[in-house]
Amino acid sequence: MISLSTARKLKEAGLTWIPALHDFFAIPDRGLDDRVFVISDMHAYVEIRNNLPVVTFHGVLEWALDYLLTEEVVWLPREEQLRVQLMRQLLSETQPSLRLTGSVGGYVCEIIYKGEIENFESQEASEAYAAALLYILRRS
Repeated sequence: MISLSTARKLKEAGLTWIPALHDFFAIPDRGLDDRVFVISDMHAYVEIRNNLPVVTFHGVLEWALDYLLTEEVVWLPREEQLRVQLMRQLLSETQPSLRLTGSVGGYVCEIIYKGEIENFESQEASEAYAAALLYILRRS
């Protein structure tokens, strides 16, 4: 999963989010920066009952936040979501190219953008994809 910092940069660069089931997001600047939330249709919790761990299900979660606008949260796209977003951005290229390879330091995402080969390296594949996507969004 990409960092909140990277996700914020993507949002600022214009990455749009249409929320969907199982998407991850963060609620920044409210004392919850270190928490990751997921869009779910059922709440499940692990509780201890009779000294044994059990999974319990709850239909309604009572919380001080009734709702948030999507503008107030930051989407934390998964690796495959970043790859799809990158491929969409590259569709207008005459020779669209996207490749992820392993490296000594982690992963290298190579794209051909505007006729130039660009490489983005990171320890995590998702961060390498995110760096490439951020590069394109900032130049669009």
